[in-house]
Amino acid sequence: MRYLSPEWMDAAGAALARDERLATALRGVRLTVEQVVEDPAGAVRWHVVLDDGRARLVPGPAEAPDLRFTADRATAAGIASGRLSAQRAFVEGRLRVGGDLSKLLAHQRAVAAVDDALAEVRAATTFD
Repeated sequence: MRYLSPEWMDAAGAALARDERLATALRGVRLTVEQVVEDPAGAVRWHVVLDDGRARLVPGPAEAPDLRFTADRATAAGIASGRLSAQRAFVEGRLRVGGDLSKLLAHQRAVAAVDDALAEVRAATTFD
């Protein structure tokens, strides 16, 4: 499936919903992270809602995200595929982070758990 396609959004949402390890990793965490991928054809937006043991992927912008990650399509694909670290992209100015950065620091494990839950989807995704 193609990165950022409706099929990809559905698969990523389903992977988060069925990963039982997230219930423990996300206990007590309340965080909304919006992703913005800039593309000449138009920006693609979605957000992940972490709510006390549950994670949901929602297509479209978040009403009031705690954090927002913005990157061009190539950078976002590099990060999502694992070929580029988010830290490197940030330092190089290719990934912009907005919102309450203290929440990112406080919930690093939760964000990593979400990334782990998406490993199967990542393996089945084409990043072009």
